[in-house]
Amino acid sequence: MDKQVTSSRILQYYPETIDGEMQLSLYKRMLKPRMIEEKMLLLLRQGKISKWFSGIGQEAIAVGVTAVLDKEEYILPMHRNLGVFTGRDIPLHRLFSQWQGKLGGFTKGRDRSFHFGTQEYNIVGMISHLGPQMGVADGIALGNLLKKNHKVTAVFTGEGGTSEGDFHEALNVASVWNLPVIFCIENNGYGLSTPTKEQFNCTDLADKGKGYGIESHIIDGNNIVEVYEKVSTIAKDIRENPKPVLIEFKTFRRRGHEEASGTKYVPDDLMKYWEERDPVLNYEAYLLEKELLDETDLAEIKKGIKKEIDAHLKIAFEEDTVKADVSTELSDVYKSCDYQEIPQSSNKREVRFIDAISHSLKLSMQKHEDLVIMGQDIAEYGGVFKITEGFVDAFGKERVRNTPICESAIVSAAMGLSINGMKSVMEMQFADFVSSGFNPIVNLLAKSHYRWGQIADVVVRMPCGAGVGAGPFHSQTNEAWFTKTPGLKVIYPAFPSDAAGLLASAINDPNPVLFFEHKALYRSIREEVSEDYFTLPIGKASVLREGDDITIIAFGASVHWALDSLNEMSNIGADLIDLRSLCPLDTETIFESVKKTGKAIILQEDSLFGGVASDISALIMENCFEYLDAPVKRTASLESPIPFAGSLEDQYLPKMRFKEDLEQLLAY
Repeated sequence: MDKQVTSSRILQYYPETIDGEMQLSLYKRMLKPRMIEEKMLLLLRQGKISKWFSGIGQEAIAVGVTAVLDKEEYILPMHRNLGVFTGRDIPLHRLFSQWQGKLGGFTKGRDRSFHFGTQEYNIVGMISHLGPQMGVADGIALGNLLKKNHKVTAVFTGEGGTSEGDFHEALNVASVWNLPVIFCIENNGYGLSTPTKEQFNCTDLADKGKGYGIESHIIDGNNIVEVYEKVSTIAKDIRENPKPVLIEFKTFRRRGHEEASGTKYVPDDLMKYWEERDPVLNYEAYLLEKELLDETDLAEIKKGIKKEIDAHLKIAFEEDTVKADVSTELSDVYKSCDYQEIPQSSNKREVRFIDAISHSLKLSMQKHEDLVIMGQDIAEYGGVFKITEGFVDAFGKERVRNTPICESAIVSAAMGLSINGMKSVMEMQFADFVSSGFNPIVNLLAKSHYRWGQIADVVVRMPCGAGVGAGPFHSQTNEAWFTKTPGLKVIYPAFPSDAAGLLASAINDPNPVLFFEHKALYRSIREEVSEDYFTLPIGKASVLREGDDITIIAFGASVHWALDSLNEMSNIGADLIDLRSLCPLDTETIFESVKKTGKAIILQEDSLFGGVASDISALIMENCFEYLDAPVKRTASLESPIPFAGSLEDQYLPKMRFKEDLEQLLAY
């Protein structure tokens, strides 16, 4: 690249292949975020905003990429990409309100800075965990691919983010599925204070694309014309020939990770080197030299931007602070769902638990043409439990997708599909493996509607449970990992008809649902179930037996253990409540029963401490204490991992202990 030193700056070479109007437009687009940032740094020192993540020196990347993409194409920026937000012409007062935690922003004061998205402007903001948004971009791009709309998606990350597993998973999925997505790495020298040489040991991050068969490029991230031209060419190609492309933008972060951290760890000569390559000032000098701009024009442009900033700051400052209201906060945790009851028809046949799930899923695939199923080995093989056997023939491989072994990226991709207006069901091959996809479930799926009103129309199927001799890593029933996370719904049926009806309702529900399916029930429990599509309400328990002596509360396989015990103890009059849904929980049915019987025992398969039974016990104590004739009893598995050997597994599970606990409580 030809350069010469001019007034202690580097006068960069800019290709003269775009017209003067576009060159001026790119300059104005860079200048606006620079001037906003300078104002924000002043306000930060005055205590009028709480935090700032500066992108000074990196403006050309966000501005150039945004200028290339159509307004309808999604961009997933980071917290140094102010140029994305201004480039999409978001009214500045809304950004200013967002940064002050006011109602006029995008998160109702619930999240700060750039941690938000907006469907109005097709922007999907980051979460602090960085990596998952790469998978979200995969999902958005998959939606575009399926819609055949010739759109491209761009997602940003820093060089530090490329060290995360989510980065590698997302690149691999994008390559395998040939997704139209541009992965933009802003290599700005430091991940907080950690230099690049301690983040990776390759010469260029673009080389990482080779391992996944992805086309990759290196672009001078401080040269706005080079960014614009090269990304334009790449985006045009992707729109016509869908594929992922990895771009490494070479740039530098000239301020602290956030202002409080400073830059003392940066050598002076390195800082000077990059200051001389300032993307805004160098391009300004170039335009002045080429007489595309004069000092009068420059003064007018800056005056206009300053006027806009000041006017919109006034609007934001005059806005009231957010008023705390409990009902408002709680009402936005979930998207409201208009449940439509469709009863079972008389057209029934006896099926196994597993068959009911498979048939219900098939009916939902027929009902929702935008529904995509994703999971390991679910296509031609039909899944390890054969629930999706024959689905490829019925619906095609575009909608029934085998995935690489990368739970986190696929959960994130499911979120991306939802953002792009599509439904998805993801099969965790075993519920135990959800630990590899935990972060996007609890931080993306669970929180997005509360944060910025974005639904996560995703069902995660969770084959779970012991009793099949599968050992510690294929036998867990880990529902309690999720029942404590606001924003998630958790369903755990015990009978074929409940599984079928609740799965249909889960897929209809716009909120994220974890759907637990006990493996030991798959082929052991039979029931007559409607052949036609039907639904059941989420959050409503089923009272299987009625009596006045005691209330038994159970879910999943433990319902059948309770039934077995009651069949052996025919003299007991018990209310047996099958919860079916753990979140939302049908406390009305529980409390009504306990107030009638005066005694309650909760049976769960999970180990005791921290399980669902503990919270139900606490709720009963808090709401039914004066009606109780005995302490609430919990029966659960041992406080150990789940063993493999049959005798050890039998000892671990609470099935044998339940009868004794029940007799003791009755005798109290």
